[in-house]
Amino acid sequence: MQSPFKPTNTMEEQIDMNELGENIVKVLKTIFDPEIPVDIYELGLIYDVFVNESRDVKILMTLTSPNCPVAETLPMEVKEKVGSINSVNDVEIELTFDPPWDKDMMSEEAKLELGML
Repeated sequence: MQSPFKPTNTMEEQIDMNELGENIVKVLKTIFDPEIPVDIYELGLIYDVFVNESRDVKILMTLTSPNCPVAETLPMEVKEKVGSINSVNDVEIELTFDPPWDKDMMSEEAKLELGML
């Protein structure tokens, strides 16, 4: 007898979504804060990345300070570059300052790059 339940995601779809997530992170690692020579992902400016089944991406991010000189341009750069990934349908950027960014949010790789370790 066949099961009446259908899995919501096939293994192939899960792999595709994992690959999409990896591609998003790769793209985020190509975007740099112009004041600090570290990409925004390792810098800890990306708080979360959500991808739904329609491949709409929502990125929760912050800036190093509310008065950051790239406050207008950096979120747009993130939106454009992530939106250029073939399998991404739409991109929404949510900017937050809660919690405020501080140097403890940086990865070890970023701290090494900046000579903080």
